[in-house]
Amino acid sequence: MPRFILVVEYQGTRYHGSQWQAKGDTIQGVIEEALSKICKEHSRVMMASRTDAGVHARGQVASAWAETKLTASVMMRALNHYLPGDIVVKEAYGAGADFSVRKDAVSREYRYDVFNGDTRSPFARDFALFLSQELDVLEMNRACHFLLGEHDFSSFASAVKEKRSMVRTVHSAEVKRSGKFVIFDMKASSFLPHQVRNTVGLLLRVGMGKVDVEGFCHIMEAREFGMAGPAVPACGLCLTKVNYARPLEGMLSGIGFAGE
Repeated sequence: MPRFILVVEYQGTRYHGSQWQAKGDTIQGVIEEALSKICKEHSRVMMASRTDAGVHARGQVASAWAETKLTASVMMRALNHYLPGDIVVKEAYGAGADFSVRKDAVSREYRYDVFNGDTRSPFARDFALFLSQELDVLEMNRACHFLLGEHDFSSFASAVKEKRSMVRTVHSAEVKRSGKFVIFDMKASSFLPHQVRNTVGLLLRVGMGKVDVEGFCHIMEAREFGMAGPAVPACGLCLTKVNYARPLEGMLSGIGFAGE
């Protein structure tokens, strides 16, 4: 069966995360439902990065096998016809069996938005955390410096049942102000459960003067699960991009792609 790679954007507000669950709508489940209306047979949809309930994505990458003669570009249009308005396939490519959207990803990028104004914004409430106290972005960036590189990020993760390494490599971490928004961007090889939301939670305490940079480092070095929390709400978090050794279009265009 042909295999398709999909670049997906979604508003995660009403979904119980990206991964299929027995109860509640999920991104995977809705895409599989759309596939079932197009193809006689298809595989489960695999996601490059797992997102929790309420988390959004602009550049999630998914893959699935499907029994169809449709080209990637036609498959993209067909899926978008059946998908609800808060999910869209932005790009589609054909791919070989040796490519894995998860294992071949070299890094993921996440963004967290805070609406830092005097009053809340009805238009931002589904996409940003509202915080009226002015944040010290300079101090937050001083703390971000210590996130860079390879570290044990246990303090920034929720406890996990299975044994796994808590070591991750952070390539970039930065806070910037844009109008009334304070934006945190983080790029890493991969992320631990709730790592970004716990990191933002601690950075906000730094920005509000409740924790200094030395305290930030102490919590990081403690390597105790959840110590950096509490995690900020999911509404402000967005998976912006999944990176591969080469752009997907160049890597897979010999097999077929959205513009064919």
